[in-house]
Amino acid sequence: MKFSVFQLSRIGGREVNQDRMGYSYTRNASFFLVADGLGGHPQGEVASQMALQVMTGLFQNDSKTGIDDAYSFLERAIKITDRKIQRYSIEKGMSDSPRTTLVAALIQEGGISWIHCGDSRLYLVRDGELLAKTRDHSYVEQKQGNSTNEKLSEGVNRNMLYTCLGSPTPPVFEITGPVALKEGDKILLCSDGLWGSLSDIEIVYELANKTVAEAVRDLVDRALIKAGNSSDNVTALALEWETPDVFEATRVSVSTQSMDEGVCASTVQAGGYDNLSDDLNDEEIERSIAEINDAIRRSSVKKK
Repeated sequence: MKFSVFQLSRIGGREVNQDRMGYSYTRNASFFLVADGLGGHPQGEVASQMALQVMTGLFQNDSKTGIDDAYSFLERAIKITDRKIQRYSIEKGMSDSPRTTLVAALIQEGGISWIHCGDSRLYLVRDGELLAKTRDHSYVEQKQGNSTNEKLSEGVNRNMLYTCLGSPTPPVFEITGPVALKEGDKILLCSDGLWGSLSDIEIVYELANKTVAEAVRDLVDRALIKAGNSSDNVTALALEWETPDVFEATRVSVSTQSMDEGVCASTVQAGGYDNLSDDLNDEEIERSIAEINDAIRRSSVKKK
């Protein structure tokens, strides 16, 4: 595999960044994820962090022997993640559980499959045009359907979701793919802090006409400026498949040809679990959550 990748997250006008992002890859497969912890519920940043660590940990574990079925892997990963978040809230005696949306993509054998729950999005751009986009699990999308009439969504809060991870009800999710990739395809995973301020036309134009690093920086900056002081957290992770040689020397390019079998590289910190199954290493999860909360407390003290 050969691809360029770049990721960026900004806190915006919020006190805490509840978005999480990351990617992992082996010689034959790669996995990308963006999770957006929900405001209005406690510890959204914990839910998104758990989603990132659990799902990438499962990828790292399963990819050692090869992922035979992308659909089964993605379905299993999201269900395990949901159970882990709910179990955390029960063990902590929380009256309301942490919750998160997510979008994740798995690439192997030249094809991409993706899963999403909530309103974190994936865009696939080919030859300057939008080839595919996830459809939000929101009441606005449910009401509007396939119509382009914006009046259909009047009176409906676009931020109102009917599903997420960590909710008492089983999560609704969609899995798409595999879709065969072509050289130069661009894929963007992002939180609603980005697409909520920008149109699809703007997003596709930036991806089509710039390197992924340039596009991500410019899209995030533009979203923050448009939203102003009320900006949500803004997170974007983008990659270009089979990057042309002219970009190979850049620091965002990845080539897995020289990687040994069984070796996994990752941007996810404290995400490596051994023997991942439906029984994950809770001690590791608890440790990472404690680190997150401690960092948030230190940040709050500095602000005061």
